[in-house]
Amino acid sequence: MSKLKRLLQSWERFIRTPWRDDVAAAQRVVFCVYDPAEERSLRARVEEFELATRAAGHTWQQFDLTDTFAQWLGSQRYAPKYFEKPELLGTLLPKYLDFLVQRFTAFIAETGADDNSMVAVSGVGSVFGLCKVKDVVDAFAPHIRGRLLVFFPGSFENNNYRLLDGYDGWNYLAVSITADQS
Repeated sequence: MSKLKRLLQSWERFIRTPWRDDVAAAQRVVFCVYDPAEERSLRARVEEFELATRAAGHTWQQFDLTDTFAQWLGSQRYAPKYFEKPELLGTLLPKYLDFLVQRFTAFIAETGADDNSMVAVSGVGSVFGLCKVKDVVDAFAPHIRGRLLVFFPGSFENNNYRLLDGYDGWNYLAVSITADQS
């Protein structure tokens, strides 16, 4: 059985578990951790995660980060200058996270996500080198009343997450779903 099929089975077991209402925002975050080499295959199967979520009685919304950097940079007044001298972006990058939060909160308001909603965030690999996933999750989680699912291409070991296996990881108190759970 493929790793993605096992990940989906782990997800199906998790999503059928009743949700507690008395948990903090950081405890409403779920990371689906998978091998970065499986990114395209996972994206092709996201609808299976949605179907499992809906079968468990929850609603589903998906927010994709993939194109957000291009959208943000393209909206900048001096974008052509940044293309000529990308090193100038360093001072501007904190505003990218602000842009993400603004887009995410507008998305949540538009979709009507509620206490029973699973809001899935995909494309987190696209923020690699631009901002930390931890900062994105910390900024998004308080806006979610249901649960926040992060499709995470990387690794997880001893509560330590590593995006694209590239950085020393960070500890996060989210629920972790992996293909190796029994």
